[in-house]
Amino acid sequence: MIGKLKGVIDSFGEDVVILDVGGVGYMVYCSARTLKGLPARGEPATLSIETHVREDQIRLFGFASDLEREWFRLLQTVQGVGTKVALSLLGTLKPAELATAIAMRDKAMIARAPGIGLKVAERIVTELKDKTLGALDPAAVRLADALDAEQAPRPIADAISALVNLGYGAPQATAAIAVAVKSAGESADAASLIRLGLKELAR
Repeated sequence: MIGKLKGVIDSFGEDVVILDVGGVGYMVYCSARTLKGLPARGEPATLSIETHVREDQIRLFGFASDLEREWFRLLQTVQGVGTKVALSLLGTLKPAELATAIAMRDKAMIARAPGIGLKVAERIVTELKDKTLGALDPAAVRLADALDAEQAPRPIADAISALVNLGYGAPQATAAIAVAVKSAGESADAASLIRLGLKELAR
């Protein structure tokens, strides 16, 4: 499976970008937000990739960050939410805004995304409430924003990555490390943050 692509922007479509990687043009479907954030044609770009394989086709979905890709996966665990709805929601709300909307059960904010009615919004906030541990915590929201912008300190980013590699979802890992940072301070090393994060997740 393809997990990341690094290449040069070849061209754009309505909801896709063609990324030239070593002379091979990959068609990658992206949210409106991701497409808007990409550089101009001919410029280098890197995308986190989610690969969907079906009997009749292989589709690649691209994201500006691993966190956004994790939300794409998480959203599709909700009944009635497919790739199109998930991309629409991620094109409307940042991961941190999405986490806050779910934590606050703000159906109206979720329903702002094109193609999402109040019934689907209700299912999203209900089914994902327990999967976004601590998302309402302002520290977790700030940390998610920093990660999305790739501005989080290296030990913090490494700690979250370690928890994700252990099988936790990025939203849960981010929230747990946010709690760890509050406890140990922003100067703590990755090992300490991982230990505290695991303790928080075990509660």
